[in-house]
Amino acid sequence: MARQAERSEATTRAIEAAARKLFATRGFAGTSIDDIASRAGVAKGAVYHHFASKEAIFERVLEAVQAELAAAPVPAVSRKLSDPLDVIADSVLRYLLAASAPERRRILLVDGPAVIGWQRWREIDAKYFGATTRAAVAAALGESASPVEIDAAAHLLLGACGEAALICASSDNPRKTARTHAAALRRMIAGLVLT
Repeated sequence: MARQAERSEATTRAIEAAARKLFATRGFAGTSIDDIASRAGVAKGAVYHHFASKEAIFERVLEAVQAELAAAPVPAVSRKLSDPLDVIADSVLRYLLAASAPERRRILLVDGPAVIGWQRWREIDAKYFGATTRAAVAAALGESASPVEIDAAAHLLLGACGEAALICASSDNPRKTARTHAAALRRMIAGLVLT
């Protein structure tokens, strides 16, 4: 029984790894189930045994990429920041740079919203970044901010980050665009805190 479960898990991992590589290089539309099966070294039936559709594979891959970004270690220089606004701007910059990397950009920012829909895309983003965004906003707004104000500001910040990420994805120079948007966001949230 354990060996069968291990084989099943190994097959699922192989399918996901193959799909991730193909989705990143060819995009969702340019990748077929046959392509995924061939790259994973499994039969097409094995893919359908583990996943109901290509969309289901894509969603699993997208969520894995988001989880990877969320779990990335915070650099030592970032851990030294004490101003909540600097922490937020630094976190946004690191996210924009990581999400704009060629191996992630197409999955997360180009195909992601189109394939799984905006609502599901935002749910996955909020799952991995919602709580930390809310905590950062609470720290920036201070103890006098109500939970409603914190939630509203966190939703706005997540929306701004999502928009900045989409702009970075289509930029000729994603790194420069990410830095520009993170700096602008820092100025924008400074105004929010001062009001």
